[in-house]
Amino acid sequence: MELFSFKKDIPFMSYGKLTTAISLLTFVLAVVFLLWKGLNLSVEFTGGTVMEVQYQQAANLETIREQVAKVSQGEPTVQSLGTTRDVLIRLQNQNDKSSAQLSNEVLAALKANGSQVELRKVEFVGPQVGEELLTHGLTALSLVIVGIMAYLAMRFEWRFAVSAIIANLHDVIIILGCFAAFQWEFSLTVLAAVLAVLGYSVNESVVVFDRIRENFRKPSMRGRSVAEIIDNAITATMSRTIITHGSTEMMVLAMLLFGGPSLHYFALALTIGIVFGIYSSVLVASPLLMFLGVSRENLIKQPKPKEEAVV
Repeated sequence: MELFSFKKDIPFMSYGKLTTAISLLTFVLAVVFLLWKGLNLSVEFTGGTVMEVQYQQAANLETIREQVAKVSQGEPTVQSLGTTRDVLIRLQNQNDKSSAQLSNEVLAALKANGSQVELRKVEFVGPQVGEELLTHGLTALSLVIVGIMAYLAMRFEWRFAVSAIIANLHDVIIILGCFAAFQWEFSLTVLAAVLAVLGYSVNESVVVFDRIRENFRKPSMRGRSVAEIIDNAITATMSRTIITHGSTEMMVLAMLLFGGPSLHYFALALTIGIVFGIYSSVLVASPLLMFLGVSRENLIKQPKPKEEAVV
């Protein structure tokens, strides 16, 4: 299905140096914020207290969040747990209070306005567990990156693999840089969103690269420059890109606007990742591919001359 038709090829590659420079600048800024401010890690990574409480009636999460914030440090996480009456609360560690003292103060604050609240469970998440989760998360991210490189190198050619992985890492670093710059909470759900963006972005790169490879093999494209071949491939996939990413972004924005605090940062990471994923697949990966010197000879195996039998 093609809802958007482009009669002429859009000269994307004529802006390749500009878009690559912009990407390099944003990448450097993201790295600076990561090194300067660092990520605002959630309780899952740093350790803390996790409480499960149950109300007699449907709980107002916004009110609970305000009550908990008065007696806790940092930004507490408050979300529904299965039903509207069950609530999960995550609190950061405090040096001057034990986990038991903190949970008692929070429970007292929740009961201050006369609410019928029952404490179901209290758990302490130690820093060692958080460090283990962080290590496993980074390991998962590394394995995904290696897998993507191997897949692209086998399906296409090493220039495609290098271009795609640089573009995809660009997306990941931009997301992490935004979370570091604004000190948004980085949790396990955000890490899941980063991994999803990595797969989502490489899918777009594969679609564009596949069309580029087809163009190099088409007899009608012979005589055209590499930039013209890439421009034609990107323009041919624009309708699919607009429809696919537009519908996905609408769904993610719905989660961002109406999903509540528990889905806010997850949807925010996806929103940033999708936008930069489109940008990197078209305006980062493709110019890098051209700069690495891709040509028709890289993709089409030259026939070997047959050896004549010696009589």
